[in-house]
Amino acid sequence: MKVVIAQMKHETNTFSPVPTPLARFARAMASPPEGQAVRDTYKGTGSAIGAFLELAERAGVEIDTPIAAEAWPSGPVEDAAFEYMADRICSAVRRGCDAVLLDLHGAMVTESLEDGEGELLTRIRRIAPDLPIGVALDMHTNLYPAIARQATVIAGYQTYPHVDVFETGMRAGRPIFELLSGRGQPSLAWGQRPMLPHVMRQSSLDSPNREIQDRAIQMERQGALCASVFVGFPHADIVNAGLSAVVVTDNDPALARRWCDELLEMAWTQRAAFVYRIEPLADSLARAQKLGSGPIVLLDHYDNAASGGTMDTTAVLDGILKAGLDDVAAFAIYDPQAVTQMSEAGIGANVTLSLGGKLDMPSIGLKGKPLTVSGTVRNITDGRFRNRGPMSRGVLMDMGPTAVLDTGKVQILVISRQQEPNDLECFYSQGIDPTKKRYLMLKSRVHWRAGMGPIARQIVECAGEGVCTSDYSTLQFDKVRRPIYPLDPI
Repeated sequence: MKVVIAQMKHETNTFSPVPTPLARFARAMASPPEGQAVRDTYKGTGSAIGAFLELAERAGVEIDTPIAAEAWPSGPVEDAAFEYMADRICSAVRRGCDAVLLDLHGAMVTESLEDGEGELLTRIRRIAPDLPIGVALDMHTNLYPAIARQATVIAGYQTYPHVDVFETGMRAGRPIFELLSGRGQPSLAWGQRPMLPHVMRQSSLDSPNREIQDRAIQMERQGALCASVFVGFPHADIVNAGLSAVVVTDNDPALARRWCDELLEMAWTQRAAFVYRIEPLADSLARAQKLGSGPIVLLDHYDNAASGGTMDTTAVLDGILKAGLDDVAAFAIYDPQAVTQMSEAGIGANVTLSLGGKLDMPSIGLKGKPLTVSGTVRNITDGRFRNRGPMSRGVLMDMGPTAVLDTGKVQILVISRQQEPNDLECFYSQGIDPTKKRYLMLKSRVHWRAGMGPIARQIVECAGEGVCTSDYSTLQFDKVRRPIYPLDPI
C-alpha cells in the first residue's frame, strides 16, 4: 500500500503588495523540500504533515513525499509557483497510490485562481476519481465547493493561536487509514454563512469562537470523525471569503448535516460578537504608559506577517519613540536594506537608518513612510531558529539576515524575511530576554499568544497602519458575495 503525503500552504491577502513567487515557499532552503528532504524536514515536528508521516509509518505503508511547500501570507501566489507545486503532487498521484494526505491552508489565491486548493483537488480527482483524499486545513480557510466536494475527509484547526496543527493532521489522516483498512466510511457535510468575522475577534481563547470550537470538539467526542468551523480569512476579496463549517461522520450523512448546520447557526447567532471595535492609536499608547510592570504587549495588529502584512509600517514604532517609552523590545521591522547597513557597520557601531516604509500599499492608498532612527548595532545573525512551541514545535523559522538596533530605550529587531512573533525563541535567538522587558511591541494579531501569552501582564492593542487593518471601511471589496455581515446590515 502506498500513500502520497504533501504540503502546499499559503494564506493569501489580496490587498498585500508582498509578492509570492516559488522562492517564498522555500523558507530556509534553496527550494521547497522534495522527496526524502520532506521527511528530514518535518518528521517529528508539530505540523500536520509531521502527523501524516507518523500515521503512515505506524501503518507500515510506502510513502511518497513529492513536495512540502509553505509560505508566510502575502499577495496572490504567482501562477508559475502554483503550477510547480501542483504538478509535483499530481505527478506523484499519477505514479500510483492508494490515498493522498494533503497539508493545505484553504485560503490560497493565485494570479488566476480564487481557490488554489480546490483546483489542486480537482486535478487529483481527474487522475484518480475514487482515490481517498484526506485534507488538513487552517481555521482561516475560505471554503469553496471544490474543496468540500473533492475531499474525502477534511479537518481544520480548532485553536487560534494554532497550537493543534499536529492534532489536526491526525484527525484528517486517521479516517483515511480506517477507510483503507475497511473499518470506516466517511460522510461529509459542509456549509457557509454570509459573514466576515474580524480576525481580532476570532481567537478560540475568547468568546464567541471559544464556545463554537468547544462544541465542535464535543461533537468529535460524541462520534464525529472531524468537526471543524472555519472562521475564514477576511483580507481576501474573493467570492467565498468568510465563515464555513465541515462535519465528517462514519457513514451517517444525516448526522453530519445536522451537526454542520448546528455549528453554522451558533456562529451566525453570534455574528455581532465577531465585530472588532477600534481604539485610536494615541489613546492606546497613552493608556500603556499608565500601566504597571511588564511585560506589556503593544500589539501592532494592522501589520502582521501571518495575515499578509509587509511588516515595514512604522506608525506604532514611531508613536512609541515619540512617547518616550523605555525598556521596549520591538519585533520586528522588515527592512533588508537596513540589515545590510547594520551588518556592514558591525556590532557596536552607531548608525542612523531610514527604517521601514519601503513598500507602498496601493490597495489601501498608503505610501511607505520610512522612519529615521539612530542607535547602536547590538546583534547580527542569520535569523534562523526552531520554534520551542507550542505552535509549530520544532519547525525551522527563517527571518533572513537579522540585526538588532538599540536606541537606548527601544531594541528594534530588523529582519530580511517576514516572520510573525509567535514563539519566545524569536527574541531569545537574538540575545533578548522578553520576560525582562517592560514593553514588547509585536507585529501580530492572535498567534503571539501561543508563545508569549503566558508572560504578558497587560495587552494594549495598537491600531497602526497596514493591509491587515481591522477597519473594513479602508478595504475595497469588489468580488466578495453580497450581502455579507458586517459589510451589510443583515
